Amino acid sequence: MALLPPLDLVGSPILLGVLVVCLAAEAARPLRARVQTRGERLPTNVAMMAIASVMVRGFVIPVSVLLATMVTTRSWGLVPLLDLPAPAAAGIAFIAADYATWLWHRLNHQIPFLWRFHAVHHTDLDLDVTTAFRFHAGELALSLGFRALAIVVLGLGPALLLVYEIAMDAATAFHHSNLRLPVALERPLSLLVVTPRMHAIHHSIVEREATANWSVVFSWWDRLHGTLRLDVAQDALVIGVPAYRAREALTLGKLLVMPFRRHGAWWRLPDGRYPDRRPRGTPTRLAV
Repeated sequence: MALLPPLDLVGSPILLGVLVVCLAAEAARPLRARVQTRGERLPTNVAMMAIASVMVRGFVIPVSVLLATMVTTRSWGLVPLLDLPAPAAAGIAFIAADYATWLWHRLNHQIPFLWRFHAVHHTDLDLDVTTAFRFHAGELALSLGFRALAIVVLGLGPALLLVYEIAMDAATAFHHSNLRLPVALERPLSLLVVTPRMHAIHHSIVEREATANWSVVFSWWDRLHGTLRLDVAQDALVIGVPAYRAREALTLGKLLVMPFRRHGAWWRLPDGRYPDRRPRGTPTRLAV
């Protein structure tokens, strides 16, 4: 666990800085009009973030680092088998870790049991940087099993694991932010990394849009798998999960017990309608 103090010394200030910059930037250049004020959502999202942080820092990261240390000591995994120079091995391991994250995110949408926990993140009625860390602690605990598999199969060392964790959290804060980037900047940027317009489509109440754009750091995984959707204009988006449109259903207590309750059809509105729209334009061209 010797790597954890350096992680705090370097990673925590970086992530705090990214969070502050995103908060300021989205306030100055908002991408979408809000359904709720930031003040209405902030207490709930901060509380969810605090609970999630205890799970991540107290359990998920320490166990992951311990396993990654053992993997390195025993030279397990695919990346060590390549016997590449250290910089090349680190680059491949970073990219492979991001692909594993894409797979895990997709599984969270496609396996009903996992979706029960991940849905908590998607029920936010607005999307901004505070949504980036609004995850159920149960989802994060469940992620440890997949993380462990990725660490062992890929042969991820503890240093690379922590560097990726910092990059992933920074990318998550950025692409969840309600930040209006110039289209001339965001279009080329979205060829490489996930951007706010791209990820906002993933938070749509339209199921065919929410089940697209699973990438986290690099956007090319969705291009590779044909799951990229960029053709939805931001002013046409409604954020959230159709079954959960009432604010009183999204209190802290109800979010914490949501995965354990009985649910009807997630993708139908309370009045029974199934929100949908026909795809327009070119799916891989960023709409404004």
